[in-house]
Amino acid sequence: MLMPIIQKSPAPANALIHKYTSVPGAYTDSYCADLPIQISFPEYLFAFYTTPLFKLERLILLLVRKPSTDAQAGELANGVRDTFAAWTVEARAENQILMCDFAGSTRSWLMVVPMEKSTRLYFGSVVVPQRVSKDGKSSLGFIFSTLLGFHKIYSVLLLASARSRLMRRADK
Repeated sequence: MLMPIIQKSPAPANALIHKYTSVPGAYTDSYCADLPIQISFPEYLFAFYTTPLFKLERLILLLVRKPSTDAQAGELANGVRDTFAAWTVEARAENQILMCDFAGSTRSWLMVVPMEKSTRLYFGSVVVPQRVSKDGKSSLGFIFSTLLGFHKIYSVLLLASARSRLMRRADK
């Protein structure tokens, strides 16, 4: 039986995203995809932020005056830059990055895990609760709760798009 290209998966034990898994009311997710080739983390990060799908998001971010370029994506990938479009690097390690949006509400996490003859790509998200009700319960808010299904589909599509881009580059 063929496995789906993109799978929901727990993040590795050393993943930077784990900082938020114990935050009460926070939403976290993690998806993975395997590549039958070895790639570096900078290659993955650059591919992710320069896919046609992500470029649509970058175009939308122009509305909130958060422009970005492929050159800036390259600088982020190579550790030269700590900001990109609407995000700032919150934490970085040799094989992963955790980015925080300008409002402090969401995080994006990307990671590569080299394997013997392949690479596992990870992509995950965090949404931190923005509201605490009078009874002390935290809430992600109506908008995110309403858009959660779309968010999950979009996350899978983003990872699939980056994987596809890396596979096309490897075939050349």
